[in-house]
Amino acid sequence: MWAQPRLGIEQVKDGLYMITGPGGNIGVRLTDEGVILIDDKFPQDFVEIQSLIASVSALPVRYVINTHHHGDHSGSNAGFLEVAEIVAHKNARDNMLRGNQEGMPRLVYTDSTAIYLGGVEVQAFHLGTGHTNGDSVVYFPDLKTIHGGDLLHTTAPFLDYANGGSSRGWVSTLNAMLALDFDTAIPGHGGIMNRRDILNFRNQMESVRQRMAELIRAGVSADEASEQIKDP
Repeated sequence: MWAQPRLGIEQVKDGLYMITGPGGNIGVRLTDEGVILIDDKFPQDFVEIQSLIASVSALPVRYVINTHHHGDHSGSNAGFLEVAEIVAHKNARDNMLRGNQEGMPRLVYTDSTAIYLGGVEVQAFHLGTGHTNGDSVVYFPDLKTIHGGDLLHTTAPFLDYANGGSSRGWVSTLNAMLALDFDTAIPGHGGIMNRRDILNFRNQMESVRQRMAELIRAGVSADEASEQIKDP
């Protein structure tokens, strides 16, 4: 019996696809000179990711942008480094180094950066802390679409305090995200979102922030408080 594929691919907009399945959602931006990936799931997904990309483009991957350091978003870095440049926020790379992860990004930025490939512009912003201290929001201005990494979830959020996560910062970062001109968002996990979904998620995060503050005032550690808040 043939093994069932772990992953799937769906079109988001013209020239933009999302690879779904276990791990973080991958953004696939097609250009006339190659492919720009946003995140790359787990190490074991490398071959299947390449196969899915080949189903929509005959061109090679030229860049991978990691939205943050977690292994379900950067796990195939080592494979892609053989053919592409990997870009991440400086803090994300530092977090990877601390965790002895493979496939270190060779290009880093602090506030913002951009890739211009095949007539397509892809921007990356560090809008503040949130899920971690090294989160990137990737913006496709011509498509009015963003990839929010794990700053956006359709389920309960996870705060990585060990790597600079902040509930207060997350709310501020979402407000900055909403200042961008977009109508569609690829979240780190879950289905496609729109602006109303993100407004609702921001309100959810504000509830998380308030609950975290209450627990910490009561003497609960940040890590313990995060464990208690599973579904605000």
